[in-house]
Amino acid sequence: MHTKLRLTKLAPHTKATIVEFEESEIANHLMEMGFIPGEDVLLEITAPLGDPLSIMIAGYNLSIRKSEAENIWVKPIQ
Repeated sequence: MHTKLRLTKLAPHTKATIVEFEESEIANHLMEMGFIPGEDVLLEITAPLGDPLSIMIAGYNLSIRKSEAENIWVKPIQ
């Protein structure tokens, strides 16, 4: 069984399920973009310097900042 980790710690092309968010003012903004606990995400690519990250969520691609992704806890899917 996998433990939860930050979205920024996933390897490229890894699928995971959103578990929770850090306690921060950005949580509402992330949920408005579709990052809902229980939703599956796929980390497609991380830019060469680590920012931004390209995420596939709910059937669409989204780029988010590393600082935003640090607030998202996920559980990898095998």
